[in-house]
Formats: sequence, structure tokens, C-alpha cells
Amino acid sequence: MKHILPIIVIAQFLSTSLWFAGNAVLLDMAADLNLAPEYLGHLTSAVQLGFIAGTLVFAVLTIADKFSPSKVFLISAVIAACFNLGVSLSGVSGLHILLLRFGTGFFLAGIYPVGMKIAADYFQKGLGKSLGLLVGALVLGTAFPHLVRSMTNELPWRFVIYTTSILAVIGGLVIFLFVPNGPFRKKSQSLDFTVFFKVFNIKPFRAAALGYFGHMWELYAFWAFVPLMIQYYGLRHQFDFDIPFMAFSIIGIGGLSCAMGGFMSEKFPPNKIAKWALSISGVCCLLSPFLIIQGSMLIFLLFLLLWGLAVTADSPMFSTLVAQNSPEKNRGTALTIVNSIGFGISVISIQLLNFLSPLISTEFLFLILGIGPLIGLFHFKKEVFISN
Repeated sequence: MKHILPIIVIAQFLSTSLWFAGNAVLLDMAADLNLAPEYLGHLTSAVQLGFIAGTLVFAVLTIADKFSPSKVFLISAVIAACFNLGVSLSGVSGLHILLLRFGTGFFLAGIYPVGMKIAADYFQKGLGKSLGLLVGALVLGTAFPHLVRSMTNELPWRFVIYTTSILAVIGGLVIFLFVPNGPFRKKSQSLDFTVFFKVFNIKPFRAAALGYFGHMWELYAFWAFVPLMIQYYGLRHQFDFDIPFMAFSIIGIGGLSCAMGGFMSEKFPPNKIAKWALSISGVCCLLSPFLIIQGSMLIFLLFLLLWGLAVTADSPMFSTLVAQNSPEKNRGTALTIVNSIGFGISVISIQLLNFLSPLISTEFLFLILGIGPLIGLFHFKKEVFISN
């Protein structure tokens, strides 16, 4: 049993490297294919919209509860990798790439929430620690394409696409070969189209979900626009940055905070950890104009690293609370539903930043992200949660 969690974590890291594969090569891809500046927001949103569509289909059909999660993970990883690989084909247009990224996002719905479902099927006690490591793997996987691009800057941008596709398939095979159905898995016997509505009648579940939605308003928009913030700061203050490596560092450090939060959840209630993390990241949103305007590169980098730590630390805590406060037989579906809505919210915030970026000065752009933590904290503040 001890080997199960590391295997799930490794597989999650490998397969979720697909998520930001397009973002990591955007500048080179945009120059190669003559893409407009606002393509960043559209590219990120295409993956998010695909993920939303996928999670809705997976949730309505209760796929994660009805079928073997390991098989679902493998099949999803292989298909997502194929869609990702399509981006590297010669002759693709900007529209083709958006459709291919949508397909990748659709089948990421069979990787990220299903990975959490597998962990929940194995670890009822200490679920916070398990999900902390698992979401940390997602964060590192999301950041990893930026590192690959930084290390292979002299190679064609398609190398990043090849690498992430291969890693995703390896991750799916690892889960399928070494992680059978968990001892706490309860198979759903029939389709239940009312699960979507039933789970939100549970007050602690609803509070955890609303906190998560506030967190998601901020998270992916921050990740998507971090390279823009770094680029703007460098031009404003005449610093020369390795933008892909810095983006990897700022996004990837969130994996550490997820793992730390997971271990802390064994001593402190997950809702307390989530509140602190959401509060800190909200303060970072509000302070962002001052930190971008000031001229100390060290202070700017430390600020972004702190923000990168705080913006992810609450994610596994919210997932833990959702899992603990949902019916066991519908746990996979409940996690998938919350993911679906959360990613829908992230599309709205990404497109809002995309729309406003040419209209307002970049240093004020990230104030908008503070709306999410404020709303999340308001709905999350007084609820009593089930905790293991």
C-alpha cells in the first residue's frame, strides 16, 4: 500500500504536463504561425473549456464511479496525448490548435479528477496529505513545459509538444499497470442524473465548493498571465529575464505548498489551512500594482514566489473537504462536478484579463483576481466540515 501514493503522484505529474504545453511555446508558436497577441487567453481558455466539457460528460455519465478509474485514467491520457501531438503537425492553423487544445482539455477530465478519485479510494484517513501531494504533482506538471522550453530554447518549439505527449502516455501506463481499484472504492451501479443537484444540498459540501470556486477565479488566470507580468516588469525596469524558467519557478513552487499543506492537514483542519492560503493570495492580488511599479528585482521575484506558494496551497484542502463531505458512492462524480464549475469560472477570469489587458495598464490588471478570494472567504467562513 505504501507504494501506491508515490505511483499516483508520479503518474499525475507526467500526464498533467499536457495542460500548459501550448502556453510554454506560445511566443515561438505565435511568431511561427502569425498569431494575434490575445491568442494567449484563447489558447488557455480552449483547454479550460475542453476540461469543462469533459468533466460534465464524465460527471453526468458517472464514469469515474461506474468504471475502473485506472482504466479511465490510461485511456484518457493516451487520447489527450494524441490531441496534444496534433498541435505539432505541419499546416495547422490557429483555429486548429484551439480545437486540438480543447480535445486535450476534454480528456484531462479523465486524468486530474480521476487521479483524486483513485487517491480517495485508497486513503480515507490522511486524505488531505494524499491530495496535497497529488495536487502538488498537478502544479509541477503544469509548470514543467515551461522548464522544458527553457532547457531546449535552441530546439524547435515542437520538441515541448513531443515531450509532454510521451510523458502523458507513460503516466497513464504507470497507473494502469501498478494501481488497481482501491479498497474503499464503491462502484456506482447505474447512471444517476440527479447527483449534480443532490450534492449541493449538503451544506458543508456547498461551502467547500464555493471556497474552491473563489480560488479558481484567481489560480489559472494568474498562471496564464505570469509570463506577461514578468515580461512587462522586465521592459518597464530594463531587466533581461529568462521568462520560461521564471514562469516554471513561480508556478512550480506551488507544488511545494500543496505538499506542505497536505502534511499540515494531519495536525490542522483543512478548512483553516485553506482560509489562510486564500487570504494570503488575495492580499497578493491587492498588492500587485505596488510590487510591479517598484524597481527592486529581488523584491519582485520574492513577491511572485510568495504568490505562487499561496495561490495553490488551498487547492488540495478544498478538494479534501469536497471529498470528505460528499456521499461515498458519488465521490468521484462530486469531485468532477466541482472541478467542472471551477474551471468554468477560470475561463471567465482569463477572458476578462484578456479583454482588459490592452485597455488598462498591466500593473493594475491583476487587481481583478482579488475578487475570487474575497468571495470564496465570504462563503467559506462559518461552515462546519466533516474531517478525517
